[in-house]
Amino acid sequence: MQITASMVKELREVTGAGMMDCKKALAEVDGDMEKAVDYLREKGLAGAQKKAGRIAAEGIVMNLVSEDQKHAVTVEVNAETDFVAKNEKFRGYVEEVAAQILNSDVENIETFLAAPWALDPSLTVEQKLSEMISVIGENMRIRRFEKVNAENGFVASYIHGGGKIGVLVKVESDVFNEELKEMARNVAMQIAALRPQFCSDADVPADFIEKETAILKAQIDNDPKEMNKPEKVKEGMIRGRLQKELKEVCLMDQIYVRAEDGKQIVKDYVAQTAKANGANLKIVSFIRFETGEGLEKRNEDFAAEVAKQMGQ
Repeated sequence: MQITASMVKELREVTGAGMMDCKKALAEVDGDMEKAVDYLREKGLAGAQKKAGRIAAEGIVMNLVSEDQKHAVTVEVNAETDFVAKNEKFRGYVEEVAAQILNSDVENIETFLAAPWALDPSLTVEQKLSEMISVIGENMRIRRFEKVNAENGFVASYIHGGGKIGVLVKVESDVFNEELKEMARNVAMQIAALRPQFCSDADVPADFIEKETAILKAQIDNDPKEMNKPEKVKEGMIRGRLQKELKEVCLMDQIYVRAEDGKQIVKDYVAQTAKANGANLKIVSFIRFETGEGLEKRNEDFAAEVAKQMGQ
């Protein structure tokens, strides 16, 4: 496979590695971007955690929560320019999309696009989208959505940057008051800022542990200062580095960003607030959407992707 300058540029921006190292990595794995990132990490030439993906498309993420705060949806709708993303007509349309998803039983984009548009059943959702594209004058796409139901608790919502990032947090609790709502929103802000991958270490899949362990071992075996150490010493180093990494990717083990002492972890902040309010409480899960994440790394321009999705 021919390695292009744009591929090298993308890998360099994702990993921070040198241009020649990126070119070599891509050549070694026949242009596979994911494998190239792992290759650079194994050689100690990239950071310990791959960036989540560069932002390539404009649009907004919008959250909508039911009045009783037990049900919520987060939805991403893309447009071509930031100018349109800030347009009130566009934002009003996205709110209508979110409301219809929240109040229906649709579970995926395909089913949703085929459904009647709630505000004008003579149109399907897809036909309404085409109509809005004509009105606004830019390609648009209802890219994704996820719903959260918390019958035994509540859902916390946070939107950052006017819709650049949207977070929903599912909370199980036998108490529901303003203090607990504020705590959950603070946790949502933590997720927006530090983008954890898992809620707790119990949620980390075995294949993630296996992959990271292999990468850490390769890093040590490729480091002249460490490669000749005894295997037991290497194993201890791997365990230590893995534990450090898990504390960064697991929400409950992260340092709470608003901690006054700079040491309190999220798990302890949640437990402290729950105890103060006499609540039996648990952060169950979260969803974090960032506008446009992952679109550009497939090396497709946004207009072409939208056209392909709409079958044009």
